[in-house]
Amino acid sequence: MLVLQGFGHERPASQFGDRMQNALKIGAMPHDAALTSRSELEQRLANRYTLLIRAAKLVTERGEYLCIIRDVSETGISVRTFHPLPDAYRIQVELQNGDAHKVELVWQDDDRAGFRFKDQVDIMRIIESPCRFAKRAIRLNLAAEALVTTLDGRNETATITDLSQQGAKITCSCRLAIEEQVKISAPGLPETHAKVRWRKDGAYGLIFEDTYQYGDLARIVERLQRTERDTPVQPRTC
Repeated sequence: MLVLQGFGHERPASQFGDRMQNALKIGAMPHDAALTSRSELEQRLANRYTLLIRAAKLVTERGEYLCIIRDVSETGISVRTFHPLPDAYRIQVELQNGDAHKVELVWQDDDRAGFRFKDQVDIMRIIESPCRFAKRAIRLNLAAEALVTTLDGRNETATITDLSQQGAKITCSCRLAIEEQVKISAPGLPETHAKVRWRKDGAYGLIFEDTYQYGDLARIVERLQRTERDTPVQPRTC
């Protein structure tokens, strides 16, 4: 069962889906809602839907960033980003089920931002967020240099290619064993204990011993993408 962490109290994601799937409020529900057809009700509720919480990511040419969608309308969304966003010309919001929508930034205030949809959207699909498969944690694609340290003292340069609350994918020229315990660190990423779960063609899947809170991961990913161009990691001698 997926649990969204680090944003208020931890609650199963299924609770949010069930509550949003019914009919989200815009202020108060019409008094005659029970006598209103679904199409008429949807039309009356189309101005603005308030979402309790919805995990998503913003994909730009400057990197990928976690966000929380707080409300949505047929014309746009407002989100919490946990940090200021970089300047970007191309932005799309990607939902947890893989749906993606092109947007443009309308306003930004510290860790909150508003976007306008560039194309027409299916508002009910955004709200209900149907998915054929069980939703997994959002993964951020990046290319951040890091250090991997093994229990026997080996230190190797690696590249973090994606990151989530529970783990990471890295590429490395070194040889790591399945179930081997390692530590991974990078400018912007605190030293993190992990275990190797899989390997293939120089890529390794790591699972963290302790999962990151959602907000903490959002800030880590922003720092990694801000610093990885300017602060190369120097490998230590094995």
